[in-house]
Amino acid sequence: MEEEKELTDNDFLISETDLHGIITYANQDFMRISEYSLEELLNHSHHIVRDKDMPASVFEELWTTIKKGETWSGYVKNRTKSGKYYWVKDTVSPLHMDDGSMGYISCRKKASREKIKEAEKLYKEMK
Repeated sequence: MEEEKELTDNDFLISETDLHGIITYANQDFMRISEYSLEELLNHSHHIVRDKDMPASVFEELWTTIKKGETWSGYVKNRTKSGKYYWVKDTVSPLHMDDGSMGYISCRKKASREKIKEAEKLYKEMK
């Protein structure tokens, strides 16, 4: 049986990527929960934490939304380096850097049990 790694109410996971989803920044909470070091995350696709149970169509919707310059929000099941899973309420927005470049910022917090159950049911139907 899979083991869950539950976030605390105080966890706030932040990562930034370039326009292709390559990680350029990760905060301490993201590193601690995902079990990856900064060196292991930087310059890698955000797919490094993607769980196999997540329907591809969720990420297609996310990318369609953020490429239009809009903010996407939803529930995501991720995977730690050791194989545990964790659920987050994720908000992804376009990010305008001081140097004029663009990327994306993802801010994640603990998902409620109720929302996790809803997402599990929906994602199972989607797959």
